[in-house]
Amino acid sequence: MRPHVLLALPVLALLAAIGFGLAGWRILRDDDTIKALQAGRDVPVAVDAASPLLLARVQHLARRGVTEEIEPLIDVLDRRGEPDRSARARYALANARLRQAFGYLERGDLDPAGPLITLARQDYRRALQDRPDYWDAKFNLDVASRLLRDFPDFDRKSGDELKAEPNKIWTDIPGQPRGEP
Repeated sequence: MRPHVLLALPVLALLAAIGFGLAGWRILRDDDTIKALQAGRDVPVAVDAASPLLLARVQHLARRGVTEEIEPLIDVLDRRGEPDRSARARYALANARLRQAFGYLERGDLDPAGPLITLARQDYRRALQDRPDYWDAKFNLDVASRLLRDFPDFDRKSGDELKAEPNKIWTDIPGQPRGEP
C-alpha cells in the first residue's frame, strides 16, 4: 500500500499545480480584458463570464452610452446574487441614461429627456436597494429628482392608461422661463 501512496502523491501534486495554474491564467486573462475595457477598447464578454468582467463590460458600455446591451448583463449579476456589483452596474446604467437626458436637455428637446430621467431614477433606486449606503447613487438620485417633478395623478380614474392632453403647454422639466415677466 505504501508504494501506491508514494506514487499517487506526485501525481496529485501535479494535478493540483495544473489546476492552480489554469485558475491563475484565467484570472490574468480576465484582468487583461478588464484593463482593455477600462482603456476604452471594445472587448466582447460572454454572458457566463466572471462577475468582475461583467461589471467592467457594463461600465464600458455605459461610458459609450450603449444602454440596450447593459440590461442582460445586469440581470446575470442579479441572478448570481452579488448585490454590490449589481448596484454598481445599475449606477453606471443610470448615469448613462442621465447623460443622454442631459444631451437632450442641452439641445432643448424635452420630450425624450423625461423618460430617460425616469428610467435613471428607477435605476438609482434599485442600486440603493442593493446597497443602501451608496452615497453617489443617493446624490445622483437627488439630481435626477430635481430635473423631473413627480405630480400625483388626481384625475386618473382607473387602469394604467393616461388620457392624452393635446393642450398641455407646460413641461414637467423645470427651467428658466423665457420672455417678459
